[in-house]
Amino acid sequence: MTKTQAVSFSRTGGPEVFDYVEIDLPPPSTGEVQIRQAAVGLNFIDVYFRNGTYKAPHLPFVTGKEGAGTVTSVGPGVEDFKVGDRVAYASADGAYSTERNIETRHLVHVPDGIELETAAAMMLKGMTAEYLLNRTFKVGPETVLLFHAAAGGVGLIAGQWAKALGATVIGTAGSEDKIELALAHGYDHVINYKSDSFADRVRDITGGKGVDVVYDSIGRDTFPQSLDCLKPRGLFASFGQSSGPIENFTLAMLAQRGSLFATRPTLFTYIAARQELIDSAKALFDIVQSNKVRININQTYPLREVGRAHVDLETRKTTGTTLLIP
Repeated sequence: MTKTQAVSFSRTGGPEVFDYVEIDLPPPSTGEVQIRQAAVGLNFIDVYFRNGTYKAPHLPFVTGKEGAGTVTSVGPGVEDFKVGDRVAYASADGAYSTERNIETRHLVHVPDGIELETAAAMMLKGMTAEYLLNRTFKVGPETVLLFHAAAGGVGLIAGQWAKALGATVIGTAGSEDKIELALAHGYDHVINYKSDSFADRVRDITGGKGVDVVYDSIGRDTFPQSLDCLKPRGLFASFGQSSGPIENFTLAMLAQRGSLFATRPTLFTYIAARQELIDSAKALFDIVQSNKVRININQTYPLREVGRAHVDLETRKTTGTTLLIP
């Protein structure tokens, strides 16, 4: 039994519910390895668990889905990983810790040439961009798309990746600094949603045709205007709700705007099968190593200051990717 430090909460609420605690870490069980974490990714899903939007499976709960580190111990039955391996993951609760045990089904090997901090910064966000652009809607040279929160962690990766696929890429952002950042990362047009009607601007940019797909992680603040941006039979992909859940949605809205399609995808469905996880991670590693996508680590916080990180994330002070350093 060893000791590790972790951030947990015993009740839901604001960042003040976090406690930085020392916990006992047993040896890894069958099918698990123990890792020493180099960095932990910060994501909006962490906020959803903390504030109760998503129900934690138990309390107290150590949240966080994404991290990267080095294997320090191997449990019974593990064959694909050994002590010293550099690994990363994007779908295993308990990331807010200095060391942890994790089932190997969640892990991928980090290739040489990619730093562990970079891996921790890109797994969840980068694989989200991968499935959205390659599988939720197959983006290609003929595609015209709108991506909300263009200067966010997923948005900056998706803009570069979509441009590499040949698409026309339109984004939204909330400040001039964020607009400039998005324009430097693949976007052809970026709309200030605070000063302009993004639906009107999309119609102007597309000559009244609209876009093939809208990727919306904002939710309440951008609905139903996102639907107004779409071509007939276009796809509305709602993959988050940073401003709050969408309300008063009806199927009639899709019919009235041209037989639209709508989906609520999650990364965890798209990487549930082991081979899908491996393939998605490989596609991400490959495009990063090709230099077609750059990973921006724009903020770092000590793990014990995770409350401050959550405040900055929720108030949209962050850009790109944020890391927590154990």
